[in-house]
Amino acid sequence: MRTTSLVFLTALCASLAAAGDPDPATLDKKVLLGYQGWFTCPADGSGRWTHWARGVPAPETLTVEMYPDLSEFEKDELCEVPGMTIAGQPAYLFSSRNAQTVNRHFRWMKDYGLDGVLVQRFVGEIRSKRAGGDLVLKNIMAAARQSGRTFAIEYDISGGNPATFAQTLKDDWVYLVDELEITAHPNYQRHNGKPVVSIWGMGLNDNGHPPADAQEAKDLIAWFRWGAPEPRHQVTFMGGTPARWGTLTADSRQDPAWAGAYAMMDILQPWNVGRYATIDAVDKWKDSVLTPDLERTAANAQLYMPVVFPGFSWQNLKRNGRPNQIPRLRGEFLWRQAYNAKIAGATALKIAMFDEVDEATAIMKVVSHRHQAPEQGFWLTLDADGAGLPSDWYLRLAGEITRMFHGERDPAVELPENPGPQPQPESIRHSPRAKQRQ
Repeated sequence: MRTTSLVFLTALCASLAAAGDPDPATLDKKVLLGYQGWFTCPADGSGRWTHWARGVPAPETLTVEMYPDLSEFEKDELCEVPGMTIAGQPAYLFSSRNAQTVNRHFRWMKDYGLDGVLVQRFVGEIRSKRAGGDLVLKNIMAAARQSGRTFAIEYDISGGNPATFAQTLKDDWVYLVDELEITAHPNYQRHNGKPVVSIWGMGLNDNGHPPADAQEAKDLIAWFRWGAPEPRHQVTFMGGTPARWGTLTADSRQDPAWAGAYAMMDILQPWNVGRYATIDAVDKWKDSVLTPDLERTAANAQLYMPVVFPGFSWQNLKRNGRPNQIPRLRGEFLWRQAYNAKIAGATALKIAMFDEVDEATAIMKVVSHRHQAPEQGFWLTLDADGAGLPSDWYLRLAGEITRMFHGERDPAVELPENPGPQPQPESIRHSPRAKQRQ
């Protein structure tokens, strides 16, 4: 029966690819986005604000930098923010628990030609997610099916208990496969014949990312790759690694045994966010880190998936960070990273992130100008670098980056002046407000 199911799933994946949707059977030529899906508001049934602020959003409690463009959102997607206004009118935010909003995000991905996402699943939140019925994950699964985008689980072990985190991951993966039937989903991302699972954070040189012992990491990798008791639980293993994993320096643990742990991973996805901050540094990173890493992984028959990011800021989150810490430079910063990865020989890429307005790495639609964000508090808008950019500029750039990795456009060092596609989203074409404007 399982063999028949696998044959059916393989055929279904092939038919999806043939229809023009991303092929969920392989990571080759894929550009995936990190998707947090961690925003809530009291009106969504959770009873609280999370990730927007420490408690109710206010200038002194905000933990996000960027304000989402909500112009396409319907009334039942909006969460009114007490005490915040835009041009004297109430300000709103959204919730990831709203299926309509998650559908909208995935429809944007489809509209702009993006492949899919790595769904972030924090080890410290697994118990509460399951207790709440895994609502956001189910929203993502439904949206992926509707939009034809691919998705895979990416566990984040930040803050994990060293004594229990590994067993927590194993138990949860069995639950996702057996109870939620996540790998039976036609759009679950696979590679080399198995579902992809990413575990992010092992090997980072700090106490917040267990384990300290490389052998524990090897044991966990082995369980996911071939040691799980049932073949259906075995995966193609992606490691979200330190940026300097290849030299065991800087952000990587330096015990030589960690080289063996990295060598066991099928796919390496080094965390480059914040490791460079200028175009010149991006180019130097290509020569000093990216190219040697690609040589190492090629020699070990591993897939190398660099991480690129549009910019960075966390003044609200950290309170001691400077605003616009790593400027976006109208997209030049993101584009150069992606271009360098492509010409260096990378065949897959991760963009961090789709929706993380917390650290200003989001590529989803965010407001262009300061007057479009709430009057209260600090907000980093797309005009911070002196350019008047549309709210979808980074979705459009991400679409061009995806086309470059698909082989549909030649790599070019120059930033596209008019990136596309530039669709008129379905929600605008058919909304009552759009009809009133016409």
